[in-house]
Amino acid sequence: MDRGAACPGCGALSARVHSRYERRIADAPVGGQPVPIALSVPRLFCDAPACQRVTFAKQIEGLTRRYGRPPPLSQRVVGALGVVLAARAVVRLALLLGITVSRMTVLRTVMALPEPVWTVPRVLGVDEFATGKGRRYGTILLDCETRQPIDLLPDREAETLAAWLRAHAGVEIICRDRAAFFADGARSGAPDAQHCADKWHLWHNLAEAVERLVSHHRTLLRDLVEPDPPPDPEPGADPEPTEAPEAAPYPPGKFLDRRRDTHAAVRAHLKQRLSQREIARRLGLGRGTVRKYARAASPEAMLHGQWHNRTSNLDPHRPYLQQRISEGCTNLSQLHRELLERGVRCSYQTLRDYAHALRPRRNPPMARPPSPRQVTGWIMSHPDHLR
Repeated sequence: MDRGAACPGCGALSARVHSRYERRIADAPVGGQPVPIALSVPRLFCDAPACQRVTFAKQIEGLTRRYGRPPPLSQRVVGALGVVLAARAVVRLALLLGITVSRMTVLRTVMALPEPVWTVPRVLGVDEFATGKGRRYGTILLDCETRQPIDLLPDREAETLAAWLRAHAGVEIICRDRAAFFADGARSGAPDAQHCADKWHLWHNLAEAVERLVSHHRTLLRDLVEPDPPPDPEPGADPEPTEAPEAAPYPPGKFLDRRRDTHAAVRAHLKQRLSQREIARRLGLGRGTVRKYARAASPEAMLHGQWHNRTSNLDPHRPYLQQRISEGCTNLSQLHRELLERGVRCSYQTLRDYAHALRPRRNPPMARPPSPRQVTGWIMSHPDHLR
């Protein structure tokens, strides 16, 4: 059993057993659980006098490997996961498989994987990639038929690509974009190869051309949205200045919706003859809040805000403020000085809050015309995918 083990130092066959020792392999996953493996491994003696390695341990194929504690099966699993996932993700996923590994071990395992064997492709894809966008670019080469990456070039110069093509003859079709350095390098390195563009670059170039055309005529997009013309006044009717309606204490929105929902919930529990204490516990409200909702006949009856039915010392001067605002004076600091000159004592904050309801409502903003990018998307999309 021990005879025939090759020495890793000189390659000579060992003839004698030096000793035996117990070797513990890292926990191997069995059924999703880590199981420790302990082996009794023979230590062999090398008979070659010129060999610097006097003793060595015999390895078990598929179970142990030299200078490594994890079994080869675990290494293959970690390497396969590290190729498709990040190191930290592999660490978390490996724990579910019963493998304890660190992220640095994952990186070392991936870097130690052998490079895949490839042959010179018939259809070669050439494109650029950025290691520092705007500063450093390289060239990626791949087989368009198998979609397998082949090589990475350190730059995107024409001579670099031409030298690679000369060293790997046999390329019949080169799929590339319209970059000048790729065109020159392909013609110089493979003069007999045909050149073509892939579907992505064709579609991308077409989209850029359409967007440039739409941007050139962007003024026509503004004509698609026209403001509604103001209504014509009735003949013989003198235009009268309209006063701006007073602002509601609470504008319609989420506040009123939430209050209506709460009022409806409280009234529904009251119909079930529940006590206010029980309603407050179920709805997560205070007893006082439940009592207020129970006494109110409608949600609108509870709308008594800060400015609801409240008088102000600026009410006698409301016509003057409306006249000045209708004349176009919207500078509140100037209006405040004018009121002080008229003998009105009020603060700037009081005037600001009071004049907010007197300002005329602005017309709704005109809808924005579609952008060139949006119109380009409409043109480039399939008609069945448009609304």
